[in-house]
Amino acid sequence: MHLSTIRRTLLAAALCTAYSTQAQERLIDHVNPLIGTHKMGHTYPGATVPFGSVQLSPETATIPYEVNGRYNKDVYKYCAGYQYADTTIVGFAHTHFSGTGHSDLGDILVMPTTGRLLLEPGSAEDPMSGFRSPFSHTTEMAQPNYYRVLLQRYNIQAELTTTTRVGMHRYTFPAADSAHILLDLVYGIYNYPDKNVWSFVRVENDTLVTGYRQTNGWGRTRTVYFAMAFSRPIKEYGWQNSSKKQVYRGFWRKWDQEKNFPEMAGTQLRAYFNFGATAPNAQIQVKVAISPVSTANAVENMAYEAPGWNFDGIKAQGQAQWEQELAKTTIDADKDTKVNFYTALYHAYINPTIYMDVNGQYKGLDQNVHTTDTFTARANYTTFSLWDTYRALHPLFNITQPRRNAGMIRSMLAHYDQSVHKMLPVWSNSANENWCMIGYHGVSVIADAVVKGNTRGYEANRALDACVATAKNRKYDGLGHYMALGYVPEDKNSSSVSKTLEYAYDDWCIAQIAQKLGRDDVYREFSKRAGNYRNVYDAATGYMRPRLSSGAFRQPFDVLNTDEPGYIEGNAWNYSLYVPHAPDDMIQMMGGRKRFTKHLDSLFTMQLPDSFFAHTEDITREGIIGNYVHGNEPSHHVAYLYNHCDAPWRTQERVRMIMKKMYRPTPDGLGGNDDCGQMSAWYIFSALGFYPMAPGSDRYELGSPAVNTATLRLDNGRTMYISTRGQGDKNVYVQQVLLNDKPLNRSYITHSEIMEGGELVFRMGSKPVKK
Repeated sequence: MHLSTIRRTLLAAALCTAYSTQAQERLIDHVNPLIGTHKMGHTYPGATVPFGSVQLSPETATIPYEVNGRYNKDVYKYCAGYQYADTTIVGFAHTHFSGTGHSDLGDILVMPTTGRLLLEPGSAEDPMSGFRSPFSHTTEMAQPNYYRVLLQRYNIQAELTTTTRVGMHRYTFPAADSAHILLDLVYGIYNYPDKNVWSFVRVENDTLVTGYRQTNGWGRTRTVYFAMAFSRPIKEYGWQNSSKKQVYRGFWRKWDQEKNFPEMAGTQLRAYFNFGATAPNAQIQVKVAISPVSTANAVENMAYEAPGWNFDGIKAQGQAQWEQELAKTTIDADKDTKVNFYTALYHAYINPTIYMDVNGQYKGLDQNVHTTDTFTARANYTTFSLWDTYRALHPLFNITQPRRNAGMIRSMLAHYDQSVHKMLPVWSNSANENWCMIGYHGVSVIADAVVKGNTRGYEANRALDACVATAKNRKYDGLGHYMALGYVPEDKNSSSVSKTLEYAYDDWCIAQIAQKLGRDDVYREFSKRAGNYRNVYDAATGYMRPRLSSGAFRQPFDVLNTDEPGYIEGNAWNYSLYVPHAPDDMIQMMGGRKRFTKHLDSLFTMQLPDSFFAHTEDITREGIIGNYVHGNEPSHHVAYLYNHCDAPWRTQERVRMIMKKMYRPTPDGLGGNDDCGQMSAWYIFSALGFYPMAPGSDRYELGSPAVNTATLRLDNGRTMYISTRGQGDKNVYVQQVLLNDKPLNRSYITHSEIMEGGELVFRMGSKPVKK
């Protein structure tokens, strides 16, 4: 056997041994679900399985979306319903977004109580005025698919776990004269009085309740059906509808509806279920299954996924699912890096979410019921935060979750088929298009998969047709002007520079699909459109700048202000670097490599005063290094641009510095919104030593790995081993890269090289190699 082969065999054996040890210790023990629960992280600490429909978590606030008819800025802190700094819990809800900068959901809130029955939540300032309870982090435990906390007011220990479609609660009560379970269908995230269109509850028998809630929020026609089962028979029940606006109530007055009436309906509905006295340590368990289609499907989901009352079994089953997903990418590193890395993997595998019942049914964008196969590559998914996740999350899936990513693309194509506008999703959730953010980045997700050969479960030419139709919808967000003028004019459509740059990148993605499929006419058309970034470059200032429909550049112009016309969630300085598909042309346009390197250096070393982002919710001090805004996505590729300036050592030092500053194993450990896994995917790639600067290309830019070793267990049965020699906090500079014992004399690695497996070795040192 050749010496290098022997060495790789020994390395593989060592890594397998290391993995076995890690598995014994449980990889999930390195996950900290509380990371990102501070004011900008917007993650939640509750229970979910990978890509689960149910995301069960504590809620700590009931503040309204608006006060006196005006937007309440404090509500932004509660995009995920939970704030680490809060001291009271109002209940446990079953649906959440993870790390978004806008929100919805928070459906089907459940709260156990004892003593006097209260049906209003009260306030954080006066918790005794309602049913909320104080809690302490000392009694709080968060793990993948498990959450526990003591509700101090009632001395009730609450535990949560889930299956894909079922949330399971276990409440351990003290000795009490009366135990209640409250069902709050008023509560919601980003709530306001008119958000609830209608809600309905039906008591089927003494242990089963069904119902639904329809809301008009970010998703304006969203309906969640549910089935709720109790492990103990209900003694009595009742409800309250606090809406004052219901003028006509029909002839329901013929019934006494206040107590033990088995139908409840209204817009502001809270129900209670009483279970009588409890002995010390008595347990009442609750199962809540959800469905996008019907209460009958919700009951079927529950019967299939959680047929009994084995809470610990459900918890173990879900944690085994997490172990299986985390084990696809295992690392050896220092303790903080391990926590950051596995928590990032955990965040990355929360969204998109399964959106269908166990029988394959789901509600489509057309509000009709559709049926799909339940097989992973053909399952239906929702929660597509594409402005964020096209950058690194979906490229990560093309390595670690190719079958799921193919299923997600198939879901996006179903969305296109059901769209009356014939467009791919922009930001979609729960059979609704929210139209949030800019671009048409579904085409980037498709291009990245097609170029990398991951087209299982859908037909690539049909996908290209959907991309082209989306990109030619002249009615959408300045696209008509963009097609006519080659840029979006600011006097006709806001955020014009950002849109022009992102449309140009998306057009390049379409061209890459067309080239792969031999569609030369489409390739030529969209390659030309991909150059439109040049049309907003102002050579006089050296920045991408808003233009008017007359062709003139807009006056005045401020390169630092993050609230400047022409840009969204970023300033001109950062956004002017957004040409990921043509970095070499951009660098030449901006003065060449030496000048551009100095320009990049100043981005990281200058100071951005607070006044320049005072009016931007999504950009805060903890997400900024100099003027580099890592806490928002348009800058995520920037550190890797040095590779195109013959200065890869700069990429290496910047990447390692960003990982240290922006990611920490603490509740405030994320320097911004995780945005459905994008911040986490950036960390995963960067810690491994490479990053997809331009999804739709087969290239990953090399950086500086933060791990000692890593093992990627690929879906094709092969394994890629990554190892570093001399790695450390001071040794951030790559001296040499070897791929299967051969020097890799370039600053990138290709997708096929990763998927073929083998060994990637980084030799590290304390001084940069400037060749």
